[in-house]
Amino acid sequence: MIGRGRRLAACFGLAALALTACGKKAPPVAPEQRAPQPVADLTGSVHEETIVLSWTPPLRRSDNTRIRDFTTMRIFRVDDAGTGEPKAAMLTDGTIAGYAEIASISGGEPEPVAVRRGARLEYTDRKNLVFGRRYTYVLLASDSLGRIGHPSRRVSVRYEPGPDAPGNFAVEARERAVRLTWSAPTRLTDGKEITEPLTYQVLRAPSSDAELAPVSAPVSETSLTDSGLENDRAYYYAVQAVRIFSGTTIFGRPTARLVATPRDVTPPSAPGNLVAIASEGVVRLSWSPSPESDVATYIVYRAPVGGDFERIGSVDTPGTTYADRTVTRGTYRYVVTAQDNAARPNESVRSNEVRVTLP
Repeated sequence: MIGRGRRLAACFGLAALALTACGKKAPPVAPEQRAPQPVADLTGSVHEETIVLSWTPPLRRSDNTRIRDFTTMRIFRVDDAGTGEPKAAMLTDGTIAGYAEIASISGGEPEPVAVRRGARLEYTDRKNLVFGRRYTYVLLASDSLGRIGHPSRRVSVRYEPGPDAPGNFAVEARERAVRLTWSAPTRLTDGKEITEPLTYQVLRAPSSDAELAPVSAPVSETSLTDSGLENDRAYYYAVQAVRIFSGTTIFGRPTARLVATPRDVTPPSAPGNLVAIASEGVVRLSWSPSPESDVATYIVYRAPVGGDFERIGSVDTPGTTYADRTVTRGTYRYVVTAQDNAARPNESVRSNEVRVTLP
């Protein structure tokens, strides 16, 4: 008995030592506090014959710590006739009761199921959609250990036909801008007449095969000037009508793409203070430079008394002098112009005219 008592005392002593060494244990974190936060900004809209969902993936857990492992996002859907409140989103055994799961997306590698749009993900639903039905969506996010967060907010989309493509679409290139005009469509894609007001989304792409992206929020007018562009660069445009029905945004068919290339069409100021000095066999010209920074060349013109001016030479900037050695005795008139460095160069009006006589 004495030996057994000593063994028990030694065990208790070791346990006490271990507790002393490790310090006080923190209370365990509840599993639901380690689950990802729910998606808070789920949106949905109709794009021609699909429904597009968009959201920002959660970056933190419910206890506000960062998620360091990949998150899986599962999309659930239910449809109805569109009367009354949509079905409630109740989390039951890891699913949404009464909803069908239609997609599972990896937060780390979402493609090809979803597409990244900056910080957001975008999913396109094409599965057995029927015009006139209301589709309600909910997202669930989970981590690599299978901990599931609360359901996202519901988003309901009324699936209805969109407008036909706008007509008479035209683009006009301007300096650092493109002017776009079009006419309103009169029918929906199912042939029915449009009775409600529309807005319009102007789309732009940097090449003929690149993806189109909106240049601004939808506008109510049938024209728009896209400003702040680069000259001598091609831009590709389309426009689509936007319909609002029962709170759902419905994007119609886009027009065919048109291309426009803004051009520099503003000529520089004329050179000033042109002076000519004649001596035997040569006329020396000098002038004040034009103030614009894009001036590339000065062009020199000469004319006989009573005749037309002809170009006789040029001077690259920053030069502002020219020697005409092709003259013979007589009286001549001179002018100089400035030309910029645009792809299609713009030439200024003429400088002041000077007249000299060679002895």
